[in-house]
Amino acid sequence: MLIRMVDHHVAELGSVLTGSDLALAERLAGCLRQLVTLTAEASAADRARVRVAVHRFVRGPRSRPLASARSLTAAAVFVEETARLLGRPDLLDPPVRRAG
Repeated sequence: MLIRMVDHHVAELGSVLTGSDLALAERLAGCLRQLVTLTAEASAADRARVRVAVHRFVRGPRSRPLASARSLTAAAVFVEETARLLGRPDLLDPPVRRAG
């Protein structure tokens, strides 16, 4: 169900976003698909982290439109942090944001 949510959202974004924003959305979707698969038999806490990341990607923060660049960037930071917490920062390589 989570993967379907991600796929549906990316399809919707494809009609609104272009260029690097669409490429970022597709990278995030790929990372989330992998995290869903990798945590299918993980702890409830890890599955919950992934579920929250999927919902953040799909719904975005309530204060911003779903397809805005700021909303997408906020989701990217959240997804990247989730991947890092789960020991899989490689899923978004190169990272969306640089340490510094």
